[in-house]
Amino acid sequence: MDSLPISNNNTDLREFTPLSEAQIRSILGRIAGARVMVLGDYCLDVYWFVDSTRSEKSLETGLMTHPVREQRYSLGGAGNVVSNLVAAGCRSVHALGVVGHDPWGREMIRLLENLGVNTEGMITQEQHWATLAYNKPHIEKKEANRFDFGNFNALSPDRALALLEFCRARIPATDVVIVNQQVRQGIHTDVLREGLTALMNEYRDRIFIVDSRHYSDSYSGAHMKINDHEAARLSGIPRSPEEMVLREEALSAARTLFARLGKPVFVTRGSRGIVVADQCGLCEIPGIQVLGQTDTVGAGDSALAGISLALAVGCSTTEAAQLGNFAAGVTVQKLNQTGTASPEEILAIGCEQAYVYRPELAEDPRRARYLDGTEFEVAGDLPTDLRVTHAIFDHDGTISTLRQGWHLVMEPMMVRAILGPCYQSADESLYHRVVETVRKFIDDSTGIQTLVQMQGLVEMVREFGCVPKGDILDEFGYKAIYNEALMKMVRNRAAKLKRGELSVEDFVIKNAVALLERLSRAGVRMYLASGTDQEDVIEEASALGYAHLFEGCIYGSVGDVKKEAKRIVLDRILGDIGPEVVHHLVTFGDGPVEIRETHKRGGFTVGVAGDEIRRYGLDASKRARLIRAGADLIVPDFSQIDRLLHRIGIDRN
Repeated sequence: MDSLPISNNNTDLREFTPLSEAQIRSILGRIAGARVMVLGDYCLDVYWFVDSTRSEKSLETGLMTHPVREQRYSLGGAGNVVSNLVAAGCRSVHALGVVGHDPWGREMIRLLENLGVNTEGMITQEQHWATLAYNKPHIEKKEANRFDFGNFNALSPDRALALLEFCRARIPATDVVIVNQQVRQGIHTDVLREGLTALMNEYRDRIFIVDSRHYSDSYSGAHMKINDHEAARLSGIPRSPEEMVLREEALSAARTLFARLGKPVFVTRGSRGIVVADQCGLCEIPGIQVLGQTDTVGAGDSALAGISLALAVGCSTTEAAQLGNFAAGVTVQKLNQTGTASPEEILAIGCEQAYVYRPELAEDPRRARYLDGTEFEVAGDLPTDLRVTHAIFDHDGTISTLRQGWHLVMEPMMVRAILGPCYQSADESLYHRVVETVRKFIDDSTGIQTLVQMQGLVEMVREFGCVPKGDILDEFGYKAIYNEALMKMVRNRAAKLKRGELSVEDFVIKNAVALLERLSRAGVRMYLASGTDQEDVIEEASALGYAHLFEGCIYGSVGDVKKEAKRIVLDRILGDIGPEVVHHLVTFGDGPVEIRETHKRGGFTVGVAGDEIRRYGLDASKRARLIRAGADLIVPDFSQIDRLLHRIGIDRN
């Protein structure tokens, strides 16, 4: 028997159960009836986009002007929480805060009222108060130094008491009270904090949730939403903003804060998800994979809004954390804005369930554990009674290496597409910026359907603005260009194979064909899945001599970006054999899609982290990517075929 010592000191850590599509729809459907009050520091984000092509010298100063081509104003701080509440479908939101007697204050009230928010609690302080506003000029597509308003504010005691009276009057008709604190010069004076704590103790039957940058430990009667760095500090584990808060530290901090407060704690960890601590123990909500560029401004507010709305409609803390996670996952993809998440967007990302699993293990190979006498890294829980009857194989990189080096074809193709007519004339800075952007995108999107990658290319072409709008192709046009270049390389390799200049062994991962043959003899039903066009997959599998082993079950892209080939395979399998057989299913893959889709359905996953150039041995970057996708076992190749077959319950045959 394989043996593996396992040490787990987190005895109070409970299993994460993802929300189903039906559950997400149910929560979103109930949100309209939620009653939420938001007391906090309301801010205004001011975006000025400068276009220097119309710059001229000022006659008064002799300096060049900064012509503003576009201006945008959006709610920040507590205002962004409100925006997210409304965007998610909540129809009853009361805003409680303070504005100054100034243009920014008038704009803030206008934006709130346009959202249908009740602004009776937005009071004005005319002296010693400027509306909190952050002017963010963007020059040459880069954000320049901000102009901040409100840094010298001093809230008067009478205004603090007025806010508390507004709050008291509305608590009985409120499901959740959100307390937001953004700046030291905001509304959270000693008077307000003491009064608010008294209200929390008075109305213990109401849910209060606090998100505070500076006074997290001031409100003992409230649920706490807090980032991992602040949570670590409060629990005696100081970390600078540049330092990573380790998983164990985040769990420990959440546990400590719940023990101290006696109320649920939500520790947000950015791309690593959320840790929840409550009377049932700890639960880790995994992060969500996001492709392309991200903008984390306001993501915490989005998470807070999602958590609060779920709590308002009776969800558990873990369900609430998931909704907050979805909302933040949507908004980080919206660049140069404090974005919001609509019900449709939340549902889409929730159904996608592109979770990032075990990020610490993925990023630190020192944590790796292996089955005795093997090169098999154990990343997840290994079932002791696994008996495989069905197997899904990804094609490229898992079995075949005919397309090895595809990224070397895609990268220059994407760079040329983005720069367009500027390809030869672009300065070195722009060229390298494009190359870096393309490389990161390719690395993040490896394993997904080519059409989806080409959709990302369309967005990058638009973002860099080098190609006239009328000349930008759609994803099908760019895919045709890429596929022509790729197939030229593949056809050349296939021709060498046909002429006998190269052999099958030159284009398959070590022992891959032998594994297929052994599984076939054992009666395992096998499926071949690929994001490549289906006709090409069949042709390549035939050329390499193993197409017949799949008995017609070869699936590839059907040309519709809305239909993910690998998901179709899984849906077909589960539909044909029934969900009860998923526990007898194993998926072999070197990309995140097939691994993630199988993992979330409960199947066993083997990540094939093979070096495609040598066709054996470990590719460290693949290892990390596959662990994040949820691989249970990582193998570098199929050289230890007997041990692998034994691990999945197949006897020697």
